[in-house]
Amino acid sequence: MDDLWRSRWRGQTGRLEVWYTTLTDPATGTGVWLHHELVAPVDGAPAYGHGWIGVFPPDAPPAMARFGPADWAPPERDRVYDCAGATVSADRLAGAAGDLRWDLAAGDGGAPLFTFPPWAWRRQLLPAAHVVPAPRASFTGVVHTGSAELPLRGAPGGTGRIYGHGNAQRWAWLRADLGGGDVLEIVAAVSTRPGMRLLRPLPFLRLRLAGRDWPSGDPLLAAWRFRARIDLPRWSVTGASGGRRLRVAVEQPAERTLAVPYRDPDGRRSVCHNSERSDASISLDRRTPGGWVSERRWALAGTAHAEVGLPV
Repeated sequence: MDDLWRSRWRGQTGRLEVWYTTLTDPATGTGVWLHHELVAPVDGAPAYGHGWIGVFPPDAPPAMARFGPADWAPPERDRVYDCAGATVSADRLAGAAGDLRWDLAAGDGGAPLFTFPPWAWRRQLLPAAHVVPAPRASFTGVVHTGSAELPLRGAPGGTGRIYGHGNAQRWAWLRADLGGGDVLEIVAAVSTRPGMRLLRPLPFLRLRLAGRDWPSGDPLLAAWRFRARIDLPRWSVTGASGGRRLRVAVEQPAERTLAVPYRDPDGRRSVCHNSERSDASISLDRRTPGGWVSERRWALAGTAHAEVGLPV
């Protein structure tokens, strides 16, 4: 199995590792969020696993249930996560939390999408790093919410990974399925590290169009060319690179959003405001001798996956 899926944790204290999956049911418009964590506290307490599932129907408030915490043990066989009754592998996710249950088979997710530089993920030289091993997967199976059943067939989505010393001081994230295998992934964040926390939010992003990723080159260098305004219910990212300009506006309506408390390995608290039924307006322009001209436009209504994290 590709090492982008496997745990990066090697027993160090003060580490946080995440496997997350989001998808949209094309038949009903329901969004699903599966979040799996490994937490190694800074005080040397035993590492533990926990997480949650969120379901975002179009005609009712979102529902959420947690699993764990439970002591962490290395998973067996082909699984990369197996804790508190929730399991993750490259081709399957299953588990139960409260009155929610899921069993999903994941189709081919395509080539990995490196929002952060590959060296940052492999060498762990930044406070945290993000990668998307399966940016354009499709999911088939079922999610049970109490006595209700949500059957899924070819639901588009993806699975991402985070590893580092904890959550950012504040952050914004977007996954936008643009159709035809095209996808946009954005992570804009402010680090908690002294000095770095005074910097503006730095947007790491990758836009995959027709199998090619933009901006080209090192994502860290490209990130300095973009600006993020992080707020609720609206946030945005704008910038230009290589003769192209990207403008992204995201809206997370309160009634479609879950507020989920987080606890970092050092005990610090933050709240993630997540909506798998967000709206997004995305514009890609190209520079010409006469100025900027429109290249592509996308308007996602209730199918963008987004979140904003803020300190308590």
